[in-house]
Amino acid sequence: MSVIKLYDDTASRLHEAGNYLWPLLLRLVLAWEFWEAGLTKLRGSNWFADIPWADWQKGFPFPFDLISNDLNWLLATWAELVFAVMLLLGLFTRFAAVSLVVVTMVATAAVHWPAEWSSLAALWEGYVITSNGGGNFKLPLLFVVMLLPLVFNGGGKLSLDQLLIMVSGRDQQMENHANGLQSAGLVLLMLGLASVWVEPTWGIPLLAASALAILIPALRVRFM
Repeated sequence: MSVIKLYDDTASRLHEAGNYLWPLLLRLVLAWEFWEAGLTKLRGSNWFADIPWADWQKGFPFPFDLISNDLNWLLATWAELVFAVMLLLGLFTRFAAVSLVVVTMVATAAVHWPAEWSSLAALWEGYVITSNGGGNFKLPLLFVVMLLPLVFNGGGKLSLDQLLIMVSGRDQQMENHANGLQSAGLVLLMLGLASVWVEPTWGIPLLAASALAILIPALRVRFM
């Protein structure tokens, strides 16, 4: 057996084993983090209402700025608890992960993102755990990066999602029929959905581009 064939065989086995392991580990870590955050809110007082406005970074983005701090607290608490359980079980994993991306980015806009920044260098000063007056968005950004693989790849083979697919007989039928442009559109959609809360000038063009990328192939087929 040549070295190249040995490498390829090993890489193939690692890839297959990884499909079981890495989604499970990501789900367990993220489920614990969001469950702990939600439980802390459930057992604690509403610091959304107690925090002085001057200590916020940007405040809640639209449309969350139209509802009360008490309702925002309630939504954040139960979203973190419910979606954490869904991640733990691997049940509707993509929906739970997308929802937690939104929860995380809304929180980032409210209390972690700098209210003002003049350059990318100034913005990068907020990539820290402890706030230094210029934001502290390192931790939520890492959570979003960890959630994105679950959005695109699902909960993995050790999940209730996979069990439902097997029970329904769809495991033999699910094939990749995605159009390349539509796939790119989904990537743009997630990037837009993540960024629109903190910087609408980034997020809105990304969402518009994603809509075009997703719709153009469908319109092309319809009118050909």
